[in-house]
Amino acid sequence: MSRPVQEGELPSGALLELYRVTGGHVDCFVADVPGAVALPDLITAFYSSAAFRPERWLLGAVLGKPADDADVARLAADQTKRFSAWTVEDRRGDEILLCDYQGKTRSWLKVATIPGGTRLHFGSAVVPAKSRTAKAAFTLLLGFHRWYSRTLLREAVRQLDRNWRSAAAR
Repeated sequence: MSRPVQEGELPSGALLELYRVTGGHVDCFVADVPGAVALPDLITAFYSSAAFRPERWLLGAVLGKPADDADVARLAADQTKRFSAWTVEDRRGDEILLCDYQGKTRSWLKVATIPGGTRLHFGSAVVPAKSRTAKAAFTLLLGFHRWYSRTLLREAVRQLDRNWRSAAAR
C-alpha cells in the first residue's frame, strides 16, 4: 500500500536542526503509517529498499565504501558507527543523524508516534557551500534531490508494508 510522502516541518529539537544555518539547506519529508514502527525498523527498510540499493552499489564501486544487508542490520542494531560513506554523528532512541565522509551533508531518520500509527521522517542537510560553483551546482540539483528524497521515503514505506504482510502471513 503506497502512502503519500510530503515535505514537512523539521520537528523542534530534532538532531538535524543544528544544520539549519544561513546559506545551508535542511529539508524534511514525512509519511504517516499505521501501527508502531521503531527506529531500527525504519533504518532497515530505508537502507535496504529497492530505491537505495543503487546508491549503495555506486558508493561501493566509485568510492570504495560498500555496504550490504549485514551492514544495514548492524547500523539498525546500533552495533556500528560507520555505514558506507557515512558515520553516525548522533543517535537517540527515535532518530539517527549520519554525516558523509567529507562532512558536507547529513542524512537523518526519525520515527514519532502519532494517533493510530507512526510518522516517519527523512531529512537532509547540506552545509553552506563556499564557492559560487558549488552553490550553483546544488541549486541545479535541488529538484532532483527533492524527488529522490520522496522516492527513498516512499520506498521505505513500501518495504515496511512488505515486511508487515510477510510477518502477518507467518
